Amino acid sequence: MSRAIFITRTDQERLEKLIQTEEEFAPGNKTHLEELKSELKRAVIIEPQDIPSDVITMRSQVLLKDLSSGEEMICTLVYPDEADMLERKISVLAPIGMAILGYRESDKVEWEIPGGIALLTVEKILFQPEASGNFDL
Repeated sequence: MSRAIFITRTDQERLEKLIQTEEEFAPGNKTHLEELKSELKRAVIIEPQDIPSDVITMRSQVLLKDLSSGEEMICTLVYPDEADMLERKISVLAPIGMAILGYRESDKVEWEIPGGIALLTVEKILFQPEASGNFDL
C-alpha cells in the first residue's frame, strides 16, 4: 500500500535521529530501520501546528479495530524507549507501530504478521499531541 501518509517535521527529525542511533549502536537485524526509512521518504512532511487532528502522529492514542475478529484495541504510538505492552504503548519500530504512523481516522491499515496479513481500521484518534497544542511532545 503506498498511499500518502502525513508526518510532522518534528516527528521526522526525531525518527531520523532514532534511525541513525539504531544503525550505529543497536546490534542485530536492521530490516525494520529500512522500512521506517522508506516510510519517511514517502511521507508528506507537515509543520506540527498544521497537521490535521485525524492523523496518527508520535504519542497519539488511537482506537484500532481488527477487521477479521472485530476486536478493538486502544494503543499509544511511542518511541522505542517508552514502549510498554502493559500500558499498550507500542514502539514505532514494531511492525504495527510503523504500519499506523501517519494514517488517518477511517483508514485501513495492513501489516505482515506471522501467518499472513492483518487488516485494521483506524476507528478514532483519542489523543493527538499537536491537536492539544503540544508541538514538542
